[in-house]
Amino acid sequence: MTHTHTSLLAKIYKWLFDPEFKHGFHHVVERSIGFLIVASVIAVLIENTPEIYNAHTAWFHWFDVVTVGIFTAEYLLRVATAHVNPDFAGKSFPRLRYAFSFYALVDLIAIAPFYFARFVDVDVEMLRVLRVMRLARMFKLSRQLIPAWHEFQELNAGRSLRAKVFAMLEPTGHSGRLHTYIDNFIVFWIALSITCVVFETVASVHALFATEFMVIDVIAFTIFTLEYIARVYSAPENPKYKHLRMPHWAHVRTGQAIIDLFTILPFILESLFSQHLDLRFLRVFRLMRMLKLTRYTSAMETLYKVVLREWQIIFASVFVMMLLVVLTASLGYLFEHPAQPDKFENIPQSIYWAVVTLASVGYGDISPITPMGRALTVVLALLGIGIFAIPAGLLASAFTDQLRIDRDAFKHRLMMAFEDGMLDGAERELIVAEAERLHLSHEEVKRLTAEAKAEFEAKATEQLTQANGLILDAKAHPQLAAAQFNLLVAQLDLIAQATGTDTLRQSLTHTTGDATAALAVLNLLDKKPS
Repeated sequence: MTHTHTSLLAKIYKWLFDPEFKHGFHHVVERSIGFLIVASVIAVLIENTPEIYNAHTAWFHWFDVVTVGIFTAEYLLRVATAHVNPDFAGKSFPRLRYAFSFYALVDLIAIAPFYFARFVDVDVEMLRVLRVMRLARMFKLSRQLIPAWHEFQELNAGRSLRAKVFAMLEPTGHSGRLHTYIDNFIVFWIALSITCVVFETVASVHALFATEFMVIDVIAFTIFTLEYIARVYSAPENPKYKHLRMPHWAHVRTGQAIIDLFTILPFILESLFSQHLDLRFLRVFRLMRMLKLTRYTSAMETLYKVVLREWQIIFASVFVMMLLVVLTASLGYLFEHPAQPDKFENIPQSIYWAVVTLASVGYGDISPITPMGRALTVVLALLGIGIFAIPAGLLASAFTDQLRIDRDAFKHRLMMAFEDGMLDGAERELIVAEAERLHLSHEEVKRLTAEAKAEFEAKATEQLTQANGLILDAKAHPQLAAAQFNLLVAQLDLIAQATGTDTLRQSLTHTTGDATAALAVLNLLDKKPS
């Protein structure tokens, strides 16, 4: 019974908590717990707004119960499986040792306020303190952050501070998981700040969360400013700028750096000049923070390549659309102006009608009433379906093709790395950095690596076969095949004369493989008349 119990706990640890077990759910568990931590912390912060908390008290209560239940189950399972944890296995009292470890204490602090408030009589002030203590759940994220930091330190041992800062912000092959966590942290604050900017325009929401919006804006500004300074500071480590005399200035002039600057400028200008000028309109420009998200996806870069590659076809499609718009607007003005001089007052106003009709949206504020005008509208609406479908289809096809080109280029780089028969550290870093730049999943990288290795081995085998001799179809070219066979026999005869048939026969007899065919050839060479 004890053995069965131990085996069950070992399986639980293996499937839920073991990072080395590739088929387990370790990453799913860690990711789910991370999302739950963030959600519970946000819920704790929202509880401080009485207007929302009092109206949804039951929802907050049950969310807290479910959250604590999941955290409790995780804590108990980790304690129960401590004896199979490699860090505590083989030690005396492994469960007790784990219970007093840093991570276990953090997990306990995350759930302790809930149970303390349930089983101990507390006053209002103590209850408020316990609610605030639930913010300690953020420390549960240390289970992911601390190992990532240690991994980053090992990967960047001996590198300068500037190189380490660059590795934190950009995929370098030695960035590790810490780079991913920093990216996710920045993306979270981008999304949060954009959400706040949007809801600030709702008067009722702004009245409830005015202070929270201000605090979030200050924190977001601080994070984005530190990011901007760090990127400028580490610019010389970027391979694109290493050969330039002024790498910092080269980075500042890039599109991404200008976007980063524009995301923090509104806050600075409001702080400096709000007393003298009405700069509230600058708050809307904080929505430019959405453009920062383009750094964390390769879609915009792929789209840019597509536009550069297919600009002639796209320009031709746009030209056809503009020609059709101007032509139909002129005809619409000709047919409708006498009947509706206020609606079709001039050709530019008719262009508006042509565009909305060609796009098949038709707002209805301008519509023909003459038979010729309505007939023209029908034709234009039908043409609009095809006209707008052409560039959309071209872009979709070119976008897919560009993704294939990028993956083929990545596979080609892998094949070049396999040329010396093995991957060294520098080649691995380049491959990892390229995979992160293309946002390829681990499974895609493994598949492309296997394909590249198979193609390289097939190519190497083909080259070896071609180097060893002619590849002939003996049935199609019997004379050439016979000539090749005679050439090979002559080469074997020269080898036998130089080495001696007895020496060769003795060596072949002691080989591990089947040497029957080779011995038969030697016997024939011995019987060959001199």
